Amino acid sequence: MAHLASRRTRVLTLPVGLALTASLGFLPTGTAAAAPADEQPAAQVRTDGPELSYVVNTRAGHGTVKQVRKAISAAGGTVVTSYDTIGVIVVHSQNPDFGATIRKAKGVQSAGATRTSPIAPAATKDIGVEQPLTAAQAQAASADAAAGQDPLEPLQWDLPAIKADQAHKKSLGSSKVTVAVIDTGVDDTHPDLAPNFDRGASVNCVSGAPDTTDGAWRPAAGESDHGTHVAGTIAAAKNGTGITGVAPGVKVSGIKVSTPAGLFYTEAVVCGFVWAAEHGVDVTNSSYYTDPWLFNCKNDPDQGALVEAVTRATRYAERKGVVNVAAAGNSDHDLALDAIEDSTSPDDSTPVTRTVDPSACPDIPTMLPGVVTVSATGAKNLKSSYSNYGLGVIDVAAPGGDSTRYQTPEAPADNGLILSTLPGGRFGYKAGTSMASPHVAGVAALIKSTHPHASSAAVKALLTLQADATACGAPYDIDGDGTVDAVCEGGKRYNGFYGAGIVDALDAVRK
Repeated sequence: MAHLASRRTRVLTLPVGLALTASLGFLPTGTAAAAPADEQPAAQVRTDGPELSYVVNTRAGHGTVKQVRKAISAAGGTVVTSYDTIGVIVVHSQNPDFGATIRKAKGVQSAGATRTSPIAPAATKDIGVEQPLTAAQAQAASADAAAGQDPLEPLQWDLPAIKADQAHKKSLGSSKVTVAVIDTGVDDTHPDLAPNFDRGASVNCVSGAPDTTDGAWRPAAGESDHGTHVAGTIAAAKNGTGITGVAPGVKVSGIKVSTPAGLFYTEAVVCGFVWAAEHGVDVTNSSYYTDPWLFNCKNDPDQGALVEAVTRATRYAERKGVVNVAAAGNSDHDLALDAIEDSTSPDDSTPVTRTVDPSACPDIPTMLPGVVTVSATGAKNLKSSYSNYGLGVIDVAAPGGDSTRYQTPEAPADNGLILSTLPGGRFGYKAGTSMASPHVAGVAALIKSTHPHASSAAVKALLTLQADATACGAPYDIDGDGTVDAVCEGGKRYNGFYGAGIVDALDAVRK
């Protein structure tokens, strides 16, 4: 059985014309420091290579960072920003030997190029077709809406699937809790998002350094609507308009980390997590993988440095009390295997086919320690046809949608995908682990609202303890052709398809 999966964000392209998403860009977040004027490349250093971006990981300590900055300059690099709290420096260089040279410098623990193509303004490109809500669907949903429901809520089969509709009778979540959507940007002018938007926790991190220009977190015209869709699933307001989010009373912010071409580079991702850590964010959602490598092998000098940089950023956020939630991916891979073929990387130049062991070559940030990894389910509470899985990798599951060919929701819902917000005040459907992850982020926000003093570890523990245990069930033949399409390992309380189970919003609001 073949599945078409987004190569960047965790959104599935389905035969019905579902949006494949992942594109945007601009600037970033964190403890940024501009390069001093006297730190210029030495004249004898080569500058005839393509301009690339690097992360340089140093030992902690101001003295070490200062020493490394001098070495960077001597090697022909220009510091873009420096996250001294985690020892990660973002650098640009046209010296083709920069990586090899700086790795030998005293105080440098690792360093690597974050891309395989030169830094350049990327042209906006067609990255897929969304499936917008039709006027007829909206009218029918509004007619079916019961008292207390938003007009389009009858089409949201995913809310009762995690008991969010019942949870909302007890609590909508606290406005003191913020969930950051680290993604392609969020349209905060959308009428279903504007009431809950946290501007102070929003930023553009695309360059690797934070850009706090008003509105810089929004997707530009023609850029991806992915982040806006994710934000609505988390916290669309219960305000008599459109849809209802999983946690419609909490705040949501936008941290834009994707270039216009739809690439999520390491420097932007690091900026996003550091920004969230330092601006009062309680939960982050990451529905993407860090480009250009689907899997980053730690024994490769460049890829290993990228793993280290993002790991430092996610751990820093967690130490600051942030719960990091991420999508598992849409390739129907068993991430617990020791050999997976990757033919999509690097995705910013010419891909090569390689066989990787995910335990040594993780998909980041989703497979990093401490990150909550989410698989997707469809309207029948079965693993979505495209969703990655793996015993010991998946923590919990949540609705991500599936083709109605595989899983059809009960009426009045007439679409097996996930309905949410789109830029320009619109609504539309998408499917993918990209859509599952924000359901979990919303439930985590409800837990934090119920237990405001809970640590990130405590919130994660409650996520798994409160999840509805879901057994593997019959052999997984999702397309009914008589062939097993994926093998679920483990028992009812913990297995490779659903982890600890499908998250439970009702339990999340119980004291």
